[in-house]
Amino acid sequence: MSFKKVIGKIHLWLGLVSGVVVFVISLTGCLYAFQEELQNLTQSYRFVEPQSKAFLPPSVLKSIAEKQLPDKHLHAVLYMDKGKAAQVSFFHFEPSYYYIVYLNPYDGKVLKVKDMDNDFFRIVLQGHFYFWLPPAIGQPFVAYSTLVFVVLLITGIVLWWPKNKAATKQRFWFNWKQNLKWKRKNYDLHNILGFYASIFILILALTGLVWGFQWFAESVYGLAGGKKSLLFTEPISAPKPQNPVLSSPAIDQIWHRMQIEYPKAAVLEVHVPESDTSAIAASANPDPSTYWKTDYRYFDQYSLQEIKVGHIYGRFQEASAADKLLRMNYDLHVGAVWGLAGKVLAFLVSLVATSLPVTGFLIWWGRRKKVPKKVMEPTKATKASDRVVLKS
Repeated sequence: MSFKKVIGKIHLWLGLVSGVVVFVISLTGCLYAFQEELQNLTQSYRFVEPQSKAFLPPSVLKSIAEKQLPDKHLHAVLYMDKGKAAQVSFFHFEPSYYYIVYLNPYDGKVLKVKDMDNDFFRIVLQGHFYFWLPPAIGQPFVAYSTLVFVVLLITGIVLWWPKNKAATKQRFWFNWKQNLKWKRKNYDLHNILGFYASIFILILALTGLVWGFQWFAESVYGLAGGKKSLLFTEPISAPKPQNPVLSSPAIDQIWHRMQIEYPKAAVLEVHVPESDTSAIAASANPDPSTYWKTDYRYFDQYSLQEIKVGHIYGRFQEASAADKLLRMNYDLHVGAVWGLAGKVLAFLVSLVATSLPVTGFLIWWGRRKKVPKKVMEPTKATKASDRVVLKS
């Protein structure tokens, strides 16, 4: 077999095996592209009337939210701009749950108690990350499927490569005649759209692999010159003093400090300590549409002294180029790093990626159903040059 035939066999069988998974991952990515914009458009409880008075401190919002979900573990309190509701999140791994209580940050009025496990976009995201399987099974399943998809993209480019100059023109643009069969049109859709979108699809797939495999993330980070740890480790507070003295709740003091140090922050979040030894985590993001520029800070919950960390999720100004690259992974994956235009591009690229397993399957099915040409054997009375080829 020639090299291209071997590549064709690899492309075919990997495509048939992984087609359904690639279709689902691409479709859910396509649906998730504009989730923030669609939620803002359809969920009025995310907004409040801007007022001139100050926001209520996190301890007050915490107390109000805990009355709505008294048996759940409060995770964090998040503030946005003057026209947005505050969000108090309740999150836990085992038992698993995720709730968000939306509150008016001026008067503490409860606007919505939302079970995120029943949220449409949360369900879409679970399909994208885990194929709706338990995370321990779904995460590696999706990761290996993404790795297979990368191989499909590379073998697809090899198969697309034109044999000669005559074949080059039809590899770059559609030339559909009026009477051209649908098989040819489908073939062109697979080849031409796949070629133009391949580099962008590859970016989506590779950024997905950063989450999928620790070895891949560390390889990318190491090649970029990174020196820190990629694993998030929670800082530890000093032992609890016998008689801790704080003039006001610790999370309020940290919140006030963050407000002073980040007066232009679009998003401020304070995490409630998980235990007596946990630190208070706080973050400030200057851009509500991305995450990579966020400053992550950690404080002893008793002394309120800042705790330095050795992983990449620390202060943005202390991040190296490699740190920023890994922190940018999500924003690259969804296209948000290029603003609205990037999201539109990610949506269109995901749409093309969704179509590839379908058009690829139809190409295989069409060839499978093809009836071979029949040749009539010559009789004694006919010469070899008089053989008749009968077309089906």
